Amino acid sequence: MLPSSDPYQLDPSKIEEPPTTLRGSLKHIGPGFVLSASIVGSGELVATTTLGAKAGFIALWVILVSCLVKVAVQVEFGKRAIATGKPTFALLDKLPGLRIGKANWSIWAWLFLMLFKFLQVGGIIGMVAVLLNMAFPAIPTDVWLVATVAVVGVIVSGGYYKLIETLSVVMIGLFTIFTLVSLVALQLGPEAVTIGEVFSGLTFSLPSDNAMLLLVIGAFGITGVGGDEIMAYNYWLIEKGYAAKTGKSDGSDEWARRAKGWTKVMMVDAVAAMAVYTIVTAAFYVLGAGLLHGRGEVPGGGGGPFLEYLATMYTSTLGAWAGPMFYGGAFVVLFSTTFAALAAWTRQFADAFGQIGLFDFSNLKQRMRWIAGLAWGIPVLWAIVYKAVGNPVFMVFVGGFVTSIILLIVLYAAIYFKRRDSDPRLNLGKGFSVWFWASAVLIVLVGIWTAAKPFL
Repeated sequence: MLPSSDPYQLDPSKIEEPPTTLRGSLKHIGPGFVLSASIVGSGELVATTTLGAKAGFIALWVILVSCLVKVAVQVEFGKRAIATGKPTFALLDKLPGLRIGKANWSIWAWLFLMLFKFLQVGGIIGMVAVLLNMAFPAIPTDVWLVATVAVVGVIVSGGYYKLIETLSVVMIGLFTIFTLVSLVALQLGPEAVTIGEVFSGLTFSLPSDNAMLLLVIGAFGITGVGGDEIMAYNYWLIEKGYAAKTGKSDGSDEWARRAKGWTKVMMVDAVAAMAVYTIVTAAFYVLGAGLLHGRGEVPGGGGGPFLEYLATMYTSTLGAWAGPMFYGGAFVVLFSTTFAALAAWTRQFADAFGQIGLFDFSNLKQRMRWIAGLAWGIPVLWAIVYKAVGNPVFMVFVGGFVTSIILLIVLYAAIYFKRRDSDPRLNLGKGFSVWFWASAVLIVLVGIWTAAKPFL
């Protein structure tokens, strides 16, 4: 069944004045929390905890910076969705440079890089199946893998934003509670973290071991909002109704006022979500550094040994009874990533395929048909990749490296839009500009470091 209206078509009847108070803005947030649901599984439970366990507190600042700097790029990128009503790849298609067939080079580059991102989410969906097998060992892992593919396919194939947002918010609430309980458990035990240990991770130092530095780079790419999540954000902004409420640009001051007002609402949404996932990310890192660092090498192979190792964060402080609490929380964290990532990927791939000429993305019926098909096809491919590789921790970190590269494409697009193709009436002030350009410089430096590291 098709939605009653198409959020990608700017219907004048949907125009609405933006709220002017923080309380009013909070009533319209949501897109950022869909992103948060897609971030936490791979970035927090896997990458962040692994890095903390291996490096100790020294790299805590990297995790915090990773969460903070990318949001300015997310807001600048999202501003274009509100101002134009165009999805991500319709925007990227306007970038200067080489065209291959009907599409801009950036779209083809994204499609190529996403081949490697299948490793990342394949690792996550595999860990969901392993976790369920650990909880219910009578049912084989492969059966759970098929069941997980089917469940996420059913949820996402309908294509309804409201369902996706509701489930994301519920899961965010659950994994936030899960994280806070974890921290309390740690602080009540013999391995409680001291203020001195936390501050030791804020000295801007880095591990000297090259292998550890590669983990740091991967964690920077995958924690916080990544390049692919920034791309996904525009779809959620449009489907939430921000662009429709702004209306089609007619050049008038009234339109500019609405566009800037809804952009400010988006800023509240992005910062609120950032606050949530930064707290959760830092908490997972502290758990890894405080409880697991120094106990030996973190298992890097199959999901079972890795998850069992992480479960010691609970059983060592609260006793064996806390194991089920960990597995329940881990399921919420991992499943949220699988579900929210699939919701984003269906829209991104449909948009990209539309731009290269496979179908008309602006046609609601065709778009919903493609989203439904991709909702089944993509998780099947994730499962196949997981079965072929079988090393979820490695798979997740590979995705982190690729995410760093995608982020450079997103940054280039954001800079181009800001400098060459932006209405000055929508500027968010000097403070935001400083944040944006500082973030851009840092992201570029990390990107250069990532590319140069193998040769150093």
